[in-house]
Amino acid sequence: MLNRPLLVAVLLLPLLLAWDMSRADLALAKLLGSSAGFALRENAVLVQVLHRGGRIAAGCVLAAQAVHAAWPVHAGTPGRAERVLWLLVTLAVWVAVSWIKSASLSSCPWDLAAFGGSADYVGHWTAWQNAIADGGPGRCFPSGHAVAGFAFFSLAFLWRRHRPQRAARFAAAALIAGAVFGAAQVLRGAHFVSHVLWSAWFCWLLLSLIHI
Repeated sequence: MLNRPLLVAVLLLPLLLAWDMSRADLALAKLLGSSAGFALRENAVLVQVLHRGGRIAAGCVLAAQAVHAAWPVHAGTPGRAERVLWLLVTLAVWVAVSWIKSASLSSCPWDLAAFGGSADYVGHWTAWQNAIADGGPGRCFPSGHAVAGFAFFSLAFLWRRHRPQRAARFAAAALIAGAVFGAAQVLRGAHFVSHVLWSAWFCWLLLSLIHI
């Protein structure tokens, strides 16, 4: 029998596949960019605050999680072994999604000919299933930057059995952070919306499997 988090992942999968088949990615990208590229690609807030600053913020949260793993254990809180486990899981999820991204044949929106690049649009699943390269550099699916938020779903799993309300707050914070970081990259032309959605789904799926 599926645990509840894994059931959530299973139920969301058809919605993600439906989004991919709708080709809404390309339609939305065309609202943000043109043959001259993406106007917000070098926007200071998106680049300095949400892209680079997001990485720094994620590193700080990861450091805090490491400190918490070594923190004295009190009644009603996760044990040290559990804290260390979910710290390692956070790192593992980050690495796993980065590996998927590095193996992807799908290029970023700003690499497509429609936006001033040289690549053709090829759906990421079509590319993987048929080993079809789009003529660009690839390595853009799913969103790696969004993982700086979504990887910390792990904190929700850490606290789920001990303090459900705190777990819910951590889940909401990770979802919002990942969505904001991902949206910044979509606005810059660095990712399609689906790249962000799949990033969230992969993180949740991997954490759910470990949670079993």
